[in-house]
Amino acid sequence: MLLPTLALFGSQISVNLGAAVAKNLFPVIGVEGITAFRVGFSALILLAIFRPWRSPLKRRDVFNLVIYGAVMGLMNLLIYRAFQRIPIGIAVAIEVTGPLLVALLSSRRPRDIASCALAVFGLYLLLPINSAAGRLDPVGVAYAFGAAACWALYIVFGKRASSIAGGQGVALGMLVASLFIVPLGVAYTDASSITPHVLVIGLVIAVLSSAVPYCLEMLALRGLPQGLYGMFSSAAPAVTAIAGLLILGEHLTGTQWMAIACIVLASATCAMSARSS
Repeated sequence: MLLPTLALFGSQISVNLGAAVAKNLFPVIGVEGITAFRVGFSALILLAIFRPWRSPLKRRDVFNLVIYGAVMGLMNLLIYRAFQRIPIGIAVAIEVTGPLLVALLSSRRPRDIASCALAVFGLYLLLPINSAAGRLDPVGVAYAFGAAACWALYIVFGKRASSIAGGQGVALGMLVASLFIVPLGVAYTDASSITPHVLVIGLVIAVLSSAVPYCLEMLALRGLPQGLYGMFSSAAPAVTAIAGLLILGEHLTGTQWMAIACIVLASATCAMSARSS
């Protein structure tokens, strides 16, 4: 249990570093270009490392891999779109409601209702419907909720894909994601903006944001129950908000910090309930 737990926390640290680097590059090649770099380079790296073609796939694994890869690619694109419009800590606080939903569906104890209510209260404090929330771009908020839905599906189908030996599942999943994300990035990106410097940064983003985290998360998904995975994932908004403050200078209001704390506590409580049941 210790190794999967450490793997998940290592994944969060790597993702946040990659997100900070990526956000600084948005004005240069755009969200679609950054996402294409992240997914495309990650697919190449993972295919080279794990060489998934060496082991034949079972027919029942193909469907899980296709869904897993599709939601992985869409989750990357939507969360980057959210990062472009709202602080990354707030975006991830909204996104983590995906794992919270998975944890809620895994456990139906009375205290789960209280956890859900706490998360809703946190969202109320966070979103523009609350006058004290501060100004948030509603489109950015919508993108973050879309990423949350993808994260929920990622956990479910990632758990199923993790049964495939070695890193075959994550490598093939990233390949599926690249099949529609990379063409999208090519269509939206000005070729003149692609310089050797940008290529190197894109490779760094891919390693930090996808190649390393998805390998670590596959290890975590294999060794942790879905509910427990959701509990540990609940720390992501706080970690990301701190990273946004230290690296990007994104200052949040006291109300927004309180909202993030409510969502983190709700996710952790609900996931612990799922684990104990």
